[in-house]
Amino acid sequence: MRFRAKIVDLACLNHFSRIINTIARLTKSCILRLTVCKLYFILSDKVANGGASMWCELSQGNFFDEFQMEGVAAEHNEIYLELVPENLSRALKTAQSAKAVKIKLTNKHCPCLRVAVELVSIYLPVLKTMKSVVERMKNLSNFIVIEANLSGEMNLKIETDLVSVTTHFKDLGNPPWASEDGCQSSAQGRDLESMADACIDIKKLQQLLAGQQVNPTKALCNIVCKRIVHFILLHEEVSLQYFIPAIA
Repeated sequence: MRFRAKIVDLACLNHFSRIINTIARLTKSCILRLTVCKLYFILSDKVANGGASMWCELSQGNFFDEFQMEGVAAEHNEIYLELVPENLSRALKTAQSAKAVKIKLTNKHCPCLRVAVELVSIYLPVLKTMKSVVERMKNLSNFIVIEANLSGEMNLKIETDLVSVTTHFKDLGNPPWASEDGCQSSAQGRDLESMADACIDIKKLQQLLAGQQVNPTKALCNIVCKRIVHFILLHEEVSLQYFIPAIA
């Protein structure tokens, strides 16, 4: 199985490089899934052991002027590869010298990542502001509590035997979500002030915020109470999802 592609121009190469650098901040290795239309960077650690998961989706047409997949069965039209983002990032820096990027083929298939429907969804504050808050809090504890409600409020909390610190964000807004039958989900019957919360590893959150180089136009998170925090970062043709499991 072979995949061959040509990046459109230098601007696309730089943008692609920024995406790879962002992913490299989150994981040392991941799965690269190639289809005839899209590229997926996938990380699926064992949630039971506190591992995070990632799903990054890119449209090939926005990056490659021409691409070709060979030796792939017509009914599948996709291949999976083992990928080390740091190595690919270094290779992209020397792309103009036409050096080949060698990636090991694998038969691994990544499971589909799903998000539970019982959650609170909220838009994130400015990521630079959130990053600054988290960087100060990480010196106080290894864990951080994220909580939000359906009134556009979100809190970041650190609680230890010695100190309790909370940063409040208001008027963030809550995105509408479509249910499976295509109708808009409703908050009717729910307490809009009630908080859904999850305690997560603060280092994993810091990695996500510190590694951003794509400047998302829209950022939001879903909090499944006591279970998981799901971040979604969108920027035109790029979609990055990051899952951090809650700590009991």
